[in-house]
Amino acid sequence: MAIITKITTQQKNKDRFNVFMDYGKGEEFAFSVDSDVLIKHQLKKGMELDDFSLLEIQYQDDIRKAYNLAVNYLARRMRAEKEIRDYLVKKEIDEPIIKEVLHRLTAQKYINDEEFALAFVRTQANTTDKGPNVIKMDLKEKGMKETILLRALEEFPLEQQIEKATKISEKFFQKNTKESIKILKQKLENVLLRKGYSFEVITIAVNETELPKEADEEMEAIRFQGEKANRKFSQFTGYEYQQKMKQALYRKGFSIDLIERFLAELENS
Repeated sequence: MAIITKITTQQKNKDRFNVFMDYGKGEEFAFSVDSDVLIKHQLKKGMELDDFSLLEIQYQDDIRKAYNLAVNYLARRMRAEKEIRDYLVKKEIDEPIIKEVLHRLTAQKYINDEEFALAFVRTQANTTDKGPNVIKMDLKEKGMKETILLRALEEFPLEQQIEKATKISEKFFQKNTKESIKILKQKLENVLLRKGYSFEVITIAVNETELPKEADEEMEAIRFQGEKANRKFSQFTGYEYQQKMKQALYRKGFSIDLIERFLAELENS
């Protein structure tokens, strides 16, 4: 068996120790260990270690190093269990060690998927424009179980969803004034769908939003779109020109009455 001849503190990391041993050919560096492993195995000068003990010490030290990696990763913010697992996998940690680390972190309440999911939903609902469907997908990617998902999404009630979707709608209408109300509503619905809101919430939000466009603003929008269409169809005349202009503006969501008014205005200009 090998005998420990010296234990020294590492210069760059005071929580790790270098262990030197004599395997029968004189003193040589054998391995390094974390302070917790050193204390747990009561390592000291003159102690004899067999091959099994050396393997066990190395295994426990690998667990400790992985544990420290996970704790440092957790120090930045709350993490889901899957996030920590994926992080350790990227660090090329073996599966048995990952399982042991996750077990310890769970027992110490450093990780708790339900608490993480609840906090995640509250944060996303209060600080982003994301709707519940997108938030749910985000949590699924983090490995949340369906039961946890459903419980967590209760932190984003329907009333709050409608309030946020309505604010998004108001900002959208204020920034977009060059298209018809019909087209704007269609685009807004797509925006809200992509952000993760349900059709129920979208319908309520769009209907409750006070549209900023008055008749003159709608006329300004059709003039903007009409001028572009006029340039496109300038080579046509008469009936053919009128039909192409009407079709183009109708597809842009403008009413027939407004189109007729614009064409009359264009003809008299």
